[in-house]
Amino acid sequence: MKIFVAGATGAVGLPLVRALRTLGHEVTGMTRGGPGVDRLREVGASASTADAFDRGAVCDAIAAAAPDVVIDQLTWLPANPADIIKSMPNDTRLHEEGGGNLFAAAQEFGVARYILQSRGFYLGAPSGQLADETARLRYDAPGPIGESTRVMGAYEDRVLGSRALQGVVLRYGFFYGPGTWYRPDGAIAEQFRKGEARIISDGAAVWSFVHIDDAVAATVAAITAEPGTYNVVDDDPLPVSEWMPAFARWVDAPVPPRMSEADALAVASEEAVFYHMSLTGASNARAKAKLGFTPRRLLWANHQIPRLASEAGV
Repeated sequence: MKIFVAGATGAVGLPLVRALRTLGHEVTGMTRGGPGVDRLREVGASASTADAFDRGAVCDAIAAAAPDVVIDQLTWLPANPADIIKSMPNDTRLHEEGGGNLFAAAQEFGVARYILQSRGFYLGAPSGQLADETARLRYDAPGPIGESTRVMGAYEDRVLGSRALQGVVLRYGFFYGPGTWYRPDGAIAEQFRKGEARIISDGAAVWSFVHIDDAVAATVAAITAEPGTYNVVDDDPLPVSEWMPAFARWVDAPVPPRMSEADALAVASEEAVFYHMSLTGASNARAKAKLGFTPRRLLWANHQIPRLASEAGV
């Protein structure tokens, strides 16, 4: 197939392009100019330097590539994860305006299928349950997170509701592995080693992760799978109170101490408290059934300290 990947040199974009080229697809990757162009050329992909915010340029890029499939992997993430909340408005704008331009061009030029990167970690679900694909994004989340979820939710609805093309929404978990923040020599590990990490309150929020290579495999499968929404997460959703100590042991860092909610609100933000106390894990049952998704076990899950039977509710 002819496939157009926006955000083609990001953490998931570049390994996705490599996988698609290995499978024989003709790939055009949209990226900023500079080193990204050479990264695409060296794996045999064509490069487009269209600005996502320039609708005319995006339309020209889609018209020139004439793809069967468009994959939106656009993100605007800071180098330092401590700046994630500050950078979130830029990421939200990129999805609202840049993603809007990409989707409009795909519809205008007869693209058959459109695949959207969405979030599998901002889903709402009853306490103690995992969110399935019927769950909505958390529009009630605080500050920039809530604005992000509202924009992404509207984007999901446009993709899934289109009559002009087949829409696929991939709700990924937190990425870990090569090229991400969550790896032994990554930015999060460095924070842990410096003693900058804290567990807020009881750390009851449940996080779903996914290895970057497993996310790529699911995305490749989504090119020909049944349209719709898929939670692309691994089998090990864990509360913050468990995954953070296990991650610390995995990267040979001190286990983070706890901080009260009041102290966190005073020195951090309401958004930080939300991440540690309100996130809900997601179910991957549909991705397993429809995409043949077989995620590896979370790499630091083996570093958990076994809970007592009384703690596990047995």
